[in-house]
Amino acid sequence: MQAVQQLAADIVGQVLAGRNLNQILGETLRRHAALLPQERGALQDLCYGTLRFYGQLNRILDALLNKPLQDNRLRDLLLVALYQLQYSKAASHAVVDHAVRATKRINAAAGGLVNAVLRNFLRRQAELLQFAAETEEGRYSYPQWWIAALKAQYGTSAVAVLEAGNLHPPMSLRVNRRSAAPEQYLAQLAAAGVAAHLIEPQAIYLESPLSVDRLPGFFEGAVSVQDAGAQYAALLLDVQDGMRVLDACAAPGGKCAHVLESRDVDLLALDKDAQRLEKVRENLQRLKLSATLVCGDAAVPQKWWDGRLFDRILADVPCSASGVVRRHPDIKWLRRPSDIESFAQQQEDILHALWPLLAGGGKLLYATCSVFARENQQVIRSFLERHKEARQIVIAGHGMEDGQLLPNDRHDGFFYALLQKDA
Repeated sequence: MQAVQQLAADIVGQVLAGRNLNQILGETLRRHAALLPQERGALQDLCYGTLRFYGQLNRILDALLNKPLQDNRLRDLLLVALYQLQYSKAASHAVVDHAVRATKRINAAAGGLVNAVLRNFLRRQAELLQFAAETEEGRYSYPQWWIAALKAQYGTSAVAVLEAGNLHPPMSLRVNRRSAAPEQYLAQLAAAGVAAHLIEPQAIYLESPLSVDRLPGFFEGAVSVQDAGAQYAALLLDVQDGMRVLDACAAPGGKCAHVLESRDVDLLALDKDAQRLEKVRENLQRLKLSATLVCGDAAVPQKWWDGRLFDRILADVPCSASGVVRRHPDIKWLRRPSDIESFAQQQEDILHALWPLLAGGGKLLYATCSVFARENQQVIRSFLERHKEARQIVIAGHGMEDGQLLPNDRHDGFFYALLQKDA
């Protein structure tokens, strides 16, 4: 596992330098195609886990070093090894030995330092964990600005939001209603020995995540992997048969597929990224669904719109993704406070651009996977001040408060606002 440890350190270093985790991990796995399935899984765990708890691990490492390391590659290797010692089931002596041997590829003279740092952690583990928890960044493993923003917005509830973001993400399924009812698919899972149960609204929660090739009928279109919170979109949009529907930021296609599974509609799936739009096409083909796919920018409809109004519009706009950080822990360390304002401006531009495309009496569902109010209700409030012909429909129940669904052990964090245009 020494090679896996070294690869993980390389990936973590690139993320901390500003690159996207999924992109680098994908590139690495393609480059090292000979890795065994167990090694590929271990590599993903080391990368995700180190970044998930980076705030804590970074503070501990600073306490263990007498002076700052000049070589970031050594620091990245130590961070990964500390994650293994604290959170993995790997034997501590093996973790230390692998790290010392990996050091020889970076700096042959630093093996003694790496050995001393890791063994010192093992001797002082409880003390160092307590030391890390003395700061909020070390206790929660988020940047301080992020912690402060959530505390200002949610008060005492902020801690639960922060802690939920450090959990392993749940795996939920959406049953294709054109193939079977959720209860029928649950019976198929039970027959296959997969433990699962139904949660809101009609999502199936798997007790343990598993590969899609173990899901009955997955490749035949019987079921999709989709977070339970994301499944509210199709429900809230209130689509009826025969309607003309726009999914304005469609990729990768989960929400528009859900709409098509539920109703017979004329749906246009729009996305400005041609590569991601191809993913929508692949998903719809697997599910045996059809839609019109268009590559275009939701904020510039004059370049793609044919002039026909839509009865329903889903605006699942670009956002900070702060509600799904457990699936993308690199986001915590790549985002900056200024990014939130930038996203809010994009969201407002898209919302204002799409509104004239909605027919009188029609509904637009604004959605983000953010927990920051600046991207959510504040954007809606600003929009309503400028558009007197728009009204916000109260979303009752579903565990939401003012449209905000906070992350927990069953679903990620999302925000929904349903707007209706006067007839």
